[in-house]
Amino acid sequence: MASGTALVYDEEMTSHKLLWDDPICNIEVPERLSSCFEQLLHYNLVERCITLPVREGTEDEIMLVHSLDYLEVVKRTQVMMEEELKKTSADYDSVYFHPTTYRCAKLAVGAALELVDAVMSGKTRNGMALVRPPGHHSQRNAANGFCIFNNVAIAAKYAQRKYGLQRVLIVDWDVHHGQGIQYQFDEDPSVLYFSWHRFEHQQFWPSLSESNYDAVGQGKGRGFNINVPWNKVGMGNSDYIAVFLHVLLPLAFEFDPELVLVSAGYDSGIGDPEGHMSATPECFSHLTNFLMRLAKGKLCLVLEGGYHLRSLSESVCMTIKTLLGDPLPCLSGAMAPCLSAVESIHNVRAAHKPYWKCLKYEDSSPLQDLSTRSNQMGDTETTSTGTQLLSPQVAGKANSEEVVRTDRFLELHMKNIMLPRPPVKTVVAVDENDSHMLPASVQTEKGMDTKELKSTISGFDAELVKEEKIFKSLMNMLAVLDKIIKKEVTNGLAVSSIASLSCAIALKHCNNLKVPKVLCVFAGDRDMKIDLDDGKVLLINISTKQPEETNTKYNISLNWKEDVETNNFFSAVLGFILPVAYSYQPDLTVVVAGPNQSLGKNGISLLVSLLQGLAQSQILVLIQETEVTLLQDIAKTLVGDFTPYFGTHAPVLRQNIQMLKELRQQLQQEWKMLQCSAKVSIAER
Repeated sequence: MASGTALVYDEEMTSHKLLWDDPICNIEVPERLSSCFEQLLHYNLVERCITLPVREGTEDEIMLVHSLDYLEVVKRTQVMMEEELKKTSADYDSVYFHPTTYRCAKLAVGAALELVDAVMSGKTRNGMALVRPPGHHSQRNAANGFCIFNNVAIAAKYAQRKYGLQRVLIVDWDVHHGQGIQYQFDEDPSVLYFSWHRFEHQQFWPSLSESNYDAVGQGKGRGFNINVPWNKVGMGNSDYIAVFLHVLLPLAFEFDPELVLVSAGYDSGIGDPEGHMSATPECFSHLTNFLMRLAKGKLCLVLEGGYHLRSLSESVCMTIKTLLGDPLPCLSGAMAPCLSAVESIHNVRAAHKPYWKCLKYEDSSPLQDLSTRSNQMGDTETTSTGTQLLSPQVAGKANSEEVVRTDRFLELHMKNIMLPRPPVKTVVAVDENDSHMLPASVQTEKGMDTKELKSTISGFDAELVKEEKIFKSLMNMLAVLDKIIKKEVTNGLAVSSIASLSCAIALKHCNNLKVPKVLCVFAGDRDMKIDLDDGKVLLINISTKQPEETNTKYNISLNWKEDVETNNFFSAVLGFILPVAYSYQPDLTVVVAGPNQSLGKNGISLLVSLLQGLAQSQILVLIQETEVTLLQDIAKTLVGDFTPYFGTHAPVLRQNIQMLKELRQQLQQEWKMLQCSAKVSIAER
């Protein structure tokens, strides 16, 4: 299995620069690239990556997307003087040329292709290419929006041609619509293109009607173009997470890509003068973590926009740390998407309902003007991070003040979220007979014989102390949990003969150590009552049995019918469990594969894999000894040795969908992230 993270960078791409005064283009500066690399050095991330050499993209490779006539125009700029460069630039929208532009643009293409080769050949698992000029706006016959050659579109075509790929996912999280990529693949069902972008009812550049949610592709490509229009500024962490959970990931898992490419534009981050959005750098950690669960981990990111240098460079660093497998910081701010985001997400889901199985039975219908019924943004708006975001009208007058304010905010913010890496990632407590199934990198826990751990167990059942095997197993499990809570390890795994009791004891120990909030997801039959009244534990029980208790905010039962031969559990994880979990924002996650769990290896693996993004990646997995066949895959998932294949997306059973609908409707006011797929009541909102 491939391992390692590639970094592609060449300082030569900083030579492309603006030679004259242009108030539109003057933000696309060489420092965009150099500041990212310097910050990566500052955090000692470069030395942890596999650095790849940069080569030029060939003319044949460039012409996978661009015409020969356009290629010749760009080639001629090498020998032009300033006035002729200025004149040629004026033939295009928001573009400048420099005598080194052709060389730099070819290097940008080549860097993206080198990255694809490294990932597809197994040299590395994933990676990022830091390039200039960017690419996602450029079209077959035209430069556009700072972009010369369409690096990511070329990379997709190249991967298909060289490696015979039939399904490529392109995720464009730049704040501008990558219309160049959309045009290239508009009729192509082999490429699923997703873009969120500032739209403001077609008032924001590039101001195209085909950037709206109803532009779903053409011909055979219908359903394979996903546009999420942002109709107001200030979108933040909860909005971005919501659209991934309720739109991108359900469709992406059903699409089942063989490679994921990201047009990684960070002008969608806080403080950017183009985006006026409020997502903090750690948000991109979570987005990256989601995408690492697709295509067996084959993920390539290529830099696009980003014009606030500190915001850009910190976000790039958080992305690289995630690719390397570091713990994820908790997200800043309340997890409650704004009304405008809820509206856009509902509209996209409605537009794509005819084309995707995962949306077939959903109550997806267009919503209109939710955002205009709420209080409209005035001169300022307080973001989820607590900073004040200026409206576009006012921002132009105070751009320098906004830069300083964001710099000051990030200086403190990054100190709070840059988590140290524990020396050991995963520790396990299993029977010696099962240890051969574990990856070599895990640490086996022998147990700590302390009064504190003994009292936790005996407080439940004094008779357990007399059962040596059970007592030893519980002590080992608590020792693993203790190391996680104290941040000596990132995560852990334990096998138990009595998973339900082990879970109750683990939660008691969390309470003893004053862990503020614990998310417990229990798959299977649970026979131990847990105190849930104070909100310190959120319990989600997934069982084939009908629940005996009424669902409440902190005690939720999913009566789930699963076919072990396929996997329709995606809809429950993405459409309910993760939205609730992200709304709750736990400090620790406990996942239990208990007796009679019906999810199978695929379902449990999916659950554990995606829940690792929460609680600073601190997660304890408890496995009932009758489910020991899960051990190897779960251990590898926790270590990060591989990304399991979660199975083929199966049609969702109607009774499961109906149950999820009822739960979302019941709990959407308690857990706001559910409003993106539930029927929204504006009066209650």
